[in-house]
Amino acid sequence: MAKKDAPPRWDRKMQQRLARGEAAALGEFYDRFASLVHGLAHRVLGDERAADGITREVFAHVWEHPDAYDPKQGPLRTWVATLTHRLAVQRLRATETAALTQEGRGTTEDLERKVRHASVAARADYIVQSMPVPLRAALELAYFQRRDYRQTAVDLGVTEDEARRRLRLGLQLLSTAHDAGAPPGYGGAA
Repeated sequence: MAKKDAPPRWDRKMQQRLARGEAAALGEFYDRFASLVHGLAHRVLGDERAADGITREVFAHVWEHPDAYDPKQGPLRTWVATLTHRLAVQRLRATETAALTQEGRGTTEDLERKVRHASVAARADYIVQSMPVPLRAALELAYFQRRDYRQTAVDLGVTEDEARRRLRLGLQLLSTAHDAGAPPGYGGAA
């Protein structure tokens, strides 16, 4: 694995505080990552209650095992996303396997297809949440408000060339969601 840049100072300090058992650190950590964790879990599982459960599991795991984060592997955000993805996919597989066994609906191929689809959707969400605000704003205008690049340029107050560049780059980043079944920095699909 290629050597990565040192994680941000906040990541290192947060890990140290969590390792010391500072309850306030867990609160700050939760405030920063709860929406990411819940959003990814919900995207994989498609169920609010299940996503709530995964969110609790992730934060309990972080609290109980803060040293599981290895700063050499990348940012804390990526580690949390990886953990969330892994736990959500495990829950999805367990739930769908139980349904397959008990109700006889679907096949193992259907299960794996559902897991792959959920992983790609979660990866796309992670990419959009992680991209710089100018790219995300351009994509949101184009997708949700159905603006073309000219209208996007006007709405953002940039040139048409800049709007096209932002849209192209944003779409290129999103296209990588199909390259693997997990957010960037993941060790691979679970």
